[in-house]
Amino acid sequence: MFKFEFNAIGTRWEIDTSRPLAPSLRQAILKRIEDFDTAYSRFRPDSLVARIAAAADGGSFRFPEDAPALFELYDRLHAATSGAVDPLIGRDLELLGYDRHYSLTHDPIAIERHSHARPSWEVDIQRQGSVVVTERSVVIDVGAAGKGYLVDIVAEMLRNEGIHAFVVDGSGDLIHAGSEPLDIGLEHPSDPTLAIGVARLKRRALCASASNRRAWGPFHHVVDGRTGVPVHDVIATWVVADDALTADGLATALFFTPAGDLAASFEFSCVRMFADGRAEISPNFDGELFT
Repeated sequence: MFKFEFNAIGTRWEIDTSRPLAPSLRQAILKRIEDFDTAYSRFRPDSLVARIAAAADGGSFRFPEDAPALFELYDRLHAATSGAVDPLIGRDLELLGYDRHYSLTHDPIAIERHSHARPSWEVDIQRQGSVVVTERSVVIDVGAAGKGYLVDIVAEMLRNEGIHAFVVDGSGDLIHAGSEPLDIGLEHPSDPTLAIGVARLKRRALCASASNRRAWGPFHHVVDGRTGVPVHDVIATWVVADDALTADGLATALFFTPAGDLAASFEFSCVRMFADGRAEISPNFDGELFT
């Protein structure tokens, strides 16, 4: 396999392919990721998301043409988790300290004030296709599913170039294509040198989420959209689905909602680890947990 490694959107990427990527395709992938970041990043002042946040009286904003798939998944996740997964948690994360400047300092007074006027994806956003309409300033954060969607986009670029055996890995959000299955260790959330099990992946996507990945003081980045408070019962999840967009979104949803409840709306398999050390595995998960 040939490797193409690079840093983008604040994380490490690795693309393994059956043949080397042409320089033009490498540049196209980097450009596509940059365009995605320009639209969706809440960490850069020139992004579309930053413009929406700065619009005190709201407005109409056009996202890229592929935005509907991402937003439609959020519609489904918001409904399936009773509002816990909500892309309008951006302001909550900023007030907790996970802001553009990574201040990691929370503002208790502002948090209390915001709790009385917390926006909701269902109420405060109107959408037609890729156009989003707001009536006040909101901070969109697509961290629950955005990287998975970008993994899918890169994978489609490879397929369009006739490359049908590959792994696209965006630091734990990955998709596999090819005839040979791939065994992937499930990293222990408290000790990266240990694995709690293994997943056997073939022509599917695997996405993981852990509360310790972006943690500071008593806080972390997995925030309940209904309360603005980080969740603490679940500490890590792994999801296998047909695409990385769905797997990534469900990896976050499992912090709030049991797998059985989500299975009514989505097709997937999963592993979930709790703060007390317990772990559960869905019956259809192709892999195993170590005892």
